[in-house]
Amino acid sequence: MPDDVNYKAELVGVFGHPVAENPSIVMQEAAFKELGLNWRYLTIEVFPEDLAAAIHGMRAFHMKGINLTIPHKVKVLNYLDEVAPDARLMGAVNTVRRDGDKLIGENTDGKGFLRALREDASSDPAGKQVTVLGAGGAARAITVELALAGAKSITVMNRTVSRGQTLVELLNEKTSAESTFHHWTGTYTIPKDTDILVNATSIGLYPDVDARPDLDYSTMSPNMIVSDVIPNPPRTPFLREAKKRGAKTLDGLGMLVYQGAIGFEMWTGMAAPVEAMQRALEAAFRE
Repeated sequence: MPDDVNYKAELVGVFGHPVAENPSIVMQEAAFKELGLNWRYLTIEVFPEDLAAAIHGMRAFHMKGINLTIPHKVKVLNYLDEVAPDARLMGAVNTVRRDGDKLIGENTDGKGFLRALREDASSDPAGKQVTVLGAGGAARAITVELALAGAKSITVMNRTVSRGQTLVELLNEKTSAESTFHHWTGTYTIPKDTDILVNATSIGLYPDVDARPDLDYSTMSPNMIVSDVIPNPPRTPFLREAKKRGAKTLDGLGMLVYQGAIGFEMWTGMAAPVEAMQRALEAAFRE
């Protein structure tokens, strides 16, 4: 047998419940194949009461990293050795990377949005005025990263007052962005000074593909960058309305790919083959 034979695959994956429809495996396995890496991405059902045991198993298997999805993004903080400052500020971890014997928590959701904004929309958020629809996990990650990247102001609109106010209080306490909360009742008018508008709600997510946020769409303008975090379908009714009004649009597929690429780079130390990852997801979503 040749001395250089190595049948051992490096392991990464995702813990979640439910997790069967999580598409991360599609883009990560495509990335491994593109670069000829003997790595495997495992989609693992982990019930909430078993998370501690799952993290212990991750350590025992010497896995290189893991993604976390619902309902584990917050509870996992209890089982890690370190948590990156921005992830701790958000109070949620979606990616764990191994550094020696340490497991370090990161959050790549907001970073993925920022990378899409900079690379695909050619826009730097520094000094910009941002309006975000929603105050859940995606909105929390995106607003924190935008604030840390120098956004001038962030307006959060949400139907649940307590959640929206909690997010704005966090931003005002921990970042320099001037943040305000607007209670979303009825049809919302987009502030005219908005530079970046983000739909961080689940409105329009498959299978409710015809749904769109209740907005006065005439208040969109060509000088806005309009983004939707929904990856499937990428061209949502919300983005189609924005495009009709001349705004530059940014779909959720890019954010999904980039956050996965950032995780890939954290785990492997190699530049992610972003185009291969995106092609794989686009093909999966067409099926």
